[in-house]
Amino acid sequence: MILVDSSVWIEFFRRDSSLDLEAVMDLEEVVTCLPVIQEVLQGFGDQRTYRLAREAMFAFPIVESPLSEEVFLMAVDLFRSARRAGFTIRSSVDCLIGACALQNSLTVVHHDRDFDALARISPLEVRRV
Repeated sequence: MILVDSSVWIEFFRRDSSLDLEAVMDLEEVVTCLPVIQEVLQGFGDQRTYRLAREAMFAFPIVESPLSEEVFLMAVDLFRSARRAGFTIRSSVDCLIGACALQNSLTVVHHDRDFDALARISPLEVRRV
């Protein structure tokens, strides 16, 4: 199963995007989590587009809903481990997304350097698009 990060969805939803998700992954394998949905949806200005994107995002299976204390603590550990290893994680939400992926043995498909750093300090599996 694949957890697609918001960095990929944001690129996909851009008007001028050339990203063809079906060429890169099997959409039947895709799941999401609430932090990804939040990051994606908060960027829409147009109400109609927002509604369409919201419907699309909630059509995928959602892991870790509700988010547990265990997942939050795992995210904290990821952030702290990365910092100790000399990596600066720019978004603590990426640690939360990474923790959701680790908790469910998912590969994170991304376009965000934070996940490459997290994969270097944890068993997180990632694939850059």
